[in-house]
Amino acid sequence: MHLATRVDKPGLSTRVAYMAALKIPSVKEPADGLAAVLALRRLADQLEDAAVEQAMRAGWSWPEVAEALGVTRQAVHKKHAQRLIAAGVALRRR
Repeated sequence: MHLATRVDKPGLSTRVAYMAALKIPSVKEPADGLAAVLALRRLADQLEDAAVEQAMRAGWSWPEVAEALGVTRQAVHKKHAQRLIAAGVALRRR
């Protein structure tokens, strides 16, 4: 996965809007739908972990990563800092 889009580059909001407009298929059984939600949450967590690590290794700041994820700097730091430190990523102060 290549994290090419910086927060300040045009097109990010277009890509986000496109993803939000995708049609969600219906399922016949609630258990199938809920299993799909669980699988997507796990995948989203894995993708976020990888993208945040890649961004931090590329020199992004906490505020840049937070803005790209639509969360606060404090939230992204709390969620990812300990794991990144353990992985040997040199973190910027801001």
